[in-house]
Amino acid sequence: MKFSIPDMTCSHCVQSVRQAVHEVDAAASVEIDLAGRTAEVGSTASADTVLAAIQEAGYEEARLA
Repeated sequence: MKFSIPDMTCSHCVQSVRQAVHEVDAAASVEIDLAGRTAEVGSTASADTVLAAIQEAGYEEARLA
């Protein structure tokens, strides 16, 4: 699943997004494109669950891409 995260702007943001995803699925794969402000997540958790975790981490503008 791919997420657009327009308010992800720095390497600290990248780590915050990774941590948020891993809190809902420790085994998830997370590939982040900071320049494109997207994250591709491979997870057994639902897209809604992953999106909610990213939003709760402070990236309220995040959405499915």
